[in-house]
Amino acid sequence: VQLQASGGGLVQAGNSLRLSCSAPGRTFSSGAMGWFRQAPGKEREFVAAISRSGFSTSYANSVKGRFTISRDNAKSSVYLQMNSLKPEDTAVYYCAARSYSDISVYWRSYHYWGQGTQVTVSS
Repeated sequence: VQLQASGGGLVQAGNSLRLSCSAPGRTFSSGAMGWFRQAPGKEREFVAAISRSGFSTSYANSVKGRFTISRDNAKSSVYLQMNSLKPEDTAVYYCAARSYSDISVYWRSYHYWGQGTQVTVSS
């Protein structure tokens, strides 16, 4: 099962980007979704997650107040609106899906992954 992430790019600090992730219908509707990122030389880290219903969300402290995760189950899509971007947000961003409805911040608990989309923020 392959997720498709898109929307990355090169932006200046302070600007915004919106990442999108689409998934096969069965996979998407069955569980929570998350966004993770990995910068060169660093470990993969949690960014945001949303429950199957969309009622519960969780954010890393580093992005809280700047990023917003949302999902549209009818379109089998999840989004990450990123505002006030900083150079330290530069990374490859991955969307992921898990088979359970509740949120997890641990990347190993996600079962399906997208190919990643590069986000580069210049100062």
